[in-house]
Amino acid sequence: MQIDDLLITESQLKTRLNKSVHENRRGEFSLLLAMLSHDALDFSEFHLPKSEMHNDYTDEETLRKRFGAGPKQLLAPEQFDMLIGQTHSSTIYEQGVATGMKNIKLTQYLNPEPLAIRDDKTHIPLTIIDNCELSVRRRIAKKHTDLTNPQMDAAAFYDDLNNDAVHKPLLLASA
Repeated sequence: MQIDDLLITESQLKTRLNKSVHENRRGEFSLLLAMLSHDALDFSEFHLPKSEMHNDYTDEETLRKRFGAGPKQLLAPEQFDMLIGQTHSSTIYEQGVATGMKNIKLTQYLNPEPLAIRDDKTHIPLTIIDNCELSVRRRIAKKHTDLTNPQMDAAAFYDDLNNDAVHKPLLLASA
């Protein structure tokens, strides 16, 4: 087997790997794989021929009209409303009683509900906070003390360390 250049990708081996598998030459197969580059960016999949890129930008509204898609569904309403679920559920119930499931689906397709009730990336729902440890809850509520700047009286702490009355119970227990 002659290889002219540094062996990096499988495409340099052409059908050598396939032949060594079918002819049951495990040693050659292992050697060829060991000689290939281990860097994923050197794999043949990342070095495909480049095609000419067309820069025909089409805006979203044009695509929606072309493919007949409905209106864009909001991720969250513009204004926060805690009772949005109650309002929607009562509306859906009234439509369901009056006209049936088909009208509910049609209304949802024509005027989709937002996926969430608030548009705040920093908001954490209370159910998640309730599942957190106490230290995490305190950190979220910003009630914890900052460890880089602790709030303590260093002089009083030093006086307590030098106070024999504080250490007396320890001396009695060791005797």
